[in-house]
Amino acid sequence: MRRLILIVTSLLVSGAFLWLALQGVPLADVVENIRGANLFWIVVSLALVGLGLWTRGVRWSGLVGFRIPVMTAFYLFSITMFINLLPLRVGEVVRSLLATRYGVPVVTAAASIIIERLIDVVAVVVLLAIGVAQLPSVPPVVVNTMALFAAAAVAAFVVLILLARFPQLAHKLLLAIESRVAFLARLGLRKRLEEVLDGLRPLTHWRSAGHALLWTAIAWGISLLTFYALELALGVEGGNLWLMSALSICLASFGAAVPVTVASIGPLQSAVRAAGEMVGLPSIIGASLGIVFHGVTVLGYVIFGSLGLLVLGVSFGDLIKRAGAENKPLAEPAE
Repeated sequence: MRRLILIVTSLLVSGAFLWLALQGVPLADVVENIRGANLFWIVVSLALVGLGLWTRGVRWSGLVGFRIPVMTAFYLFSITMFINLLPLRVGEVVRSLLATRYGVPVVTAAASIIIERLIDVVAVVVLLAIGVAQLPSVPPVVVNTMALFAAAAVAAFVVLILLARFPQLAHKLLLAIESRVAFLARLGLRKRLEEVLDGLRPLTHWRSAGHALLWTAIAWGISLLTFYALELALGVEGGNLWLMSALSICLASFGAAVPVTVASIGPLQSAVRAAGEMVGLPSIIGASLGIVFHGVTVLGYVIFGSLGLLVLGVSFGDLIKRAGAENKPLAEPAE
């Protein structure tokens, strides 16, 4: 019953966001715009989706101490994104379980995924702050606020790495906080802290940290190229296309974080349309780009995720069942 409620809720949320994304836009014009897309650039963008998955696989391999070969990490990451298209979104659980095949404990793999997300959040905030600063009509107070958020995000991440380098200090700080806020001691935060610190430990070494930061920059660069190729495919003219790409990728990342949707349908289209309006593109162009971008991304995840399943010899159905069983206790409400 709970699963049915989740699926219905996901459909409703996706539908609501999709309605917002297409509100006031002639659908016939959007369809005509998409039908006239240049197939060459669509194929290029699809190839870039695969390249982007590979770069993120390379980064994750480093985050687990290079215990998983790069190509295997690429397949595992692709499977993650494929499974996350489903409403249950248990791709990360699946990746943690599959990592045990290569000698990486579930807790270590899960912690590395958390750190992976933290790095991406910092990257998105910084890129968004840079993009907003390029908009001519944005008030200085907004630009300054975004710059402050970006600086705070970077500073917070640096502090986390320092705490991972000196874990005794992290535990002392948590103990001091728990002594002042009694109910926190019952939440098992020490175990969660240890997991996060364990995931951050590779970043306390220059080689691993440099590897993660380098491949993060490359991965986000590939994402920008993917969107730029789609702008070329639709023949978008006028405005700063690179700025449009940056804002779209950033806002789409926040849209994809909405937990109850079907394959991020709705929030992603709304994000791209909003980015288009920010740089002065017509709503029809923004809506068309949102639909094409989402379609190419989903197709890429399906293709490369399916390839990963075949190469690694794992069953999609078995993975979903195992992930559901592993994740079930986490879904139960606390008594």
